[in-house]
Amino acid sequence: MTMKGVFESFLSFFSPMTCRLSNERLLTPCPVEGLNLTECSKIHCCPFRIGQEEQCYMPVRDDVQLAIRVVLITGGGFLFLGFLPFCCCALLQRSPCVNPLQKISKKVQKIAREKRAAEKKSRDEEIHRHLLD
Repeated sequence: MTMKGVFESFLSFFSPMTCRLSNERLLTPCPVEGLNLTECSKIHCCPFRIGQEEQCYMPVRDDVQLAIRVVLITGGGFLFLGFLPFCCCALLQRSPCVNPLQKISKKVQKIAREKRAAEKKSRDEEIHRHLLD
């Protein structure tokens, strides 16, 4: 898909057109006259039949659909921004480079090693006492 195609898709998403008739809108005829209903649809005009007479008119902007699209995009954006901090915290919480409390300090490591060594030594002494008795 080319950049022009992407840009046109983006513009058409935010400028929806409809062939629905409404009483307050004025119908503008298509620039080409004398088309049947199939040819009218091919040139992106809206076919319209009054009795036996077939006419083509330009599509009108659909404000309701535009409002719905804008509300959904805005709601999705707010939802994304609402969950973004939770996702970042969950991913970065276990990272030792971001969370310094995850790193075991050298003092704590030294104390833990000494405590394990002392526990092992006391167990060895207890085993020797039982063997000597």
